[in-house]
Amino acid sequence: MTTLLTLTPSRRPDGVTQLTAVGEIDMSNTDTLATAIETTEGPLVIDLTGIEYLDSAGLSVLFRHVDRIELIATPLLAPVLEVSGLTGLTTVHGLGTP
Repeated sequence: MTTLLTLTPSRRPDGVTQLTAVGEIDMSNTDTLATAIETTEGPLVIDLTGIEYLDSAGLSVLFRHVDRIELIATPLLAPVLEVSGLTGLTTVHGLGTP
């Protein structure tokens, strides 16, 4: 069964595309996330503040695109983003202490 994930693209005031993700990212829906990232040209900001769960399959998709993405996340995701090393490879906003 596919876990619910909603992806909404928008354009930020600076012209950069933003992809807002809501739900959970796991192996059942990473193809959807990968397609959304791969079909967006140029730099991309991915807003993960609406994500309640992110597994290693989701991290793998993000790692493949660290050269062109920035992330917005909540302190809830901080441990997984930090332990995985993703915070050292791309800019991650919003990881202040809870």
